[in-house]
Amino acid sequence: MLETFAFGDTPIRFGIDVVSMTILVFGLYYRRYRDKELVTAASLFNIFAFGVLSILSAVEFSLAAGFGLFAILALFTLRSEQISKVEITYFFGSVSIAVICAIPGTPLAIVLAVVALVLLGAYILDHPAILRSSDGVKITLDKIDHEALSQPEKMRRDLSERLGVDVMSYQITALDYINDMARMNVFFRKPRH
Repeated sequence: MLETFAFGDTPIRFGIDVVSMTILVFGLYYRRYRDKELVTAASLFNIFAFGVLSILSAVEFSLAAGFGLFAILALFTLRSEQISKVEITYFFGSVSIAVICAIPGTPLAIVLAVVALVLLGAYILDHPAILRSSDGVKITLDKIDHEALSQPEKMRRDLSERLGVDVMSYQITALDYINDMARMNVFFRKPRH
């Protein structure tokens, strides 16, 4: 069945994919977060996904094989180090662009319009000006404060004093009573200069 596969508009779709992925991953994500590892992973995953989807859309592909492919992808996530919500969002965006561009049958004008909307949405919703006044940091405390769980408002004030910023909220991610350590995500308002 692959013998009847014709390239058709695949090179054009691949061009749209590469340009769109480059704007998303290099133009938006890398310029804002400077994470070379994720940029490399997301861009290569995009290219690989485009190739796989292009072939799969040209041959008969069973439902069982589809579930097998998702099982393999799930193993990657289980074996990988944990990545942040922003990283996984951009990674998923890169894969989504590959899917949008690779599936034949959708008119190229619609492909271009959808990809443009995806990029515009990423640009606007993750623009530094939108949430510029707040930030987050992961910290480890070398002593578990007794009020960390029982008095969250007091703990928030103590964190504000220690860090010298206005702590809006915090999230405890781990308590280690053996080593008397607490790990937490702290969300704070950036000081005005």
